[in-house]
Amino acid sequence: MNHYCTYFDRRYALSGLALWLSLRRQDPAAVLWVLALDDETAVALCELGEPDLRVVPLADLEQADPGLAAARGDRTWVEYVFTLSPCWPRVLLTRQPEIEVLTYVDADMAFFASPAPLFAELGANDVLIVEHRFPEFLRPLESRGRFNVGVLCFRNSSGGRACLDDWRRQCLEWCHDRVEPDRYADQKYLDAWPAKVARLVVCRHPGVNLAPWNWMNHTYAFPDNAVKVDGAPLVIFHFARFRPIGPVRADSGQLEYGVMPLRLRSRIYGRYWQLLAEAGGRLKAVAPALGSPASVARGRRAVWKTRILEIIFGSTWWRMGDWWVSGGFGLGRHSGRALVWWRRWLASRGSNRP
Repeated sequence: MNHYCTYFDRRYALSGLALWLSLRRQDPAAVLWVLALDDETAVALCELGEPDLRVVPLADLEQADPGLAAARGDRTWVEYVFTLSPCWPRVLLTRQPEIEVLTYVDADMAFFASPAPLFAELGANDVLIVEHRFPEFLRPLESRGRFNVGVLCFRNSSGGRACLDDWRRQCLEWCHDRVEPDRYADQKYLDAWPAKVARLVVCRHPGVNLAPWNWMNHTYAFPDNAVKVDGAPLVIFHFARFRPIGPVRADSGQLEYGVMPLRLRSRIYGRYWQLLAEAGGRLKAVAPALGSPASVARGRRAVWKTRILEIIFGSTWWRMGDWWVSGGFGLGRHSGRALVWWRRWLASRGSNRP
């Protein structure tokens, strides 16, 4: 039995349940521990009656980890949620000694194949982490961390628990949504782990934590309706920034990186859309307010310059049968490079415009 954990509130309940549906299909013996960040989410998930979807209210974690009380007072809600990243698996490994390995996954992810390659790479090690694997033109984003918190494995061993203890101490002391030389939120602390954690492995499987910021590094094949990444199965995709706007439209969240070509995005995001639809139907039966995508305030992204870029590069998608069409006419894959070039040009002219 493989144990996984995640956390989310009502805004991500749809994504979180889609994660569970995908995991249950690819790892039928899986247990997913969900830290529910609000009462509405906790009640709805319990109403689903899934015995292997185990729900823990945030208040329980706060009671189990008194250090969180002080941290909550000096940071925003988002920063406090970041602070939970080490505290949640740490408490689980303490409370549930039967867990041999605990895998943390972000709520906006989905499994496309068996996670067995992930555990094969972990082997007898205590900790597994995954690099962002940025292409060269996105390498400046490593100021926020070389590694991504989206997928992490911790063995319930002295080494695994010590890593979590140290990460928790750091996050309780400082976990803010701003970049500093050696820290950013909960994530940049991971940069030091390869030198600090003796039995740590950096995952090399190209199909683990494939994401909008690294898909352009790989080649793809589509045998038997599956997706192969450099010849290996796509295991976990990170749907960061993807936001449904309506029944047939979505913001891909890929403008800053590079918009996927038609066939690839249709295979990956098409399957995710089906998971979201199934999750929505399940949630509407127990909590109608959670069964639809939460509205996303666009803020500064709504200015006309950004809208023009979205049109040029096709970062807004429309669902047409089995396809996600964009109107970008193939230019989308260059959006990230174009924005990097544009910002460098502005900087060379001394402009402080975004």
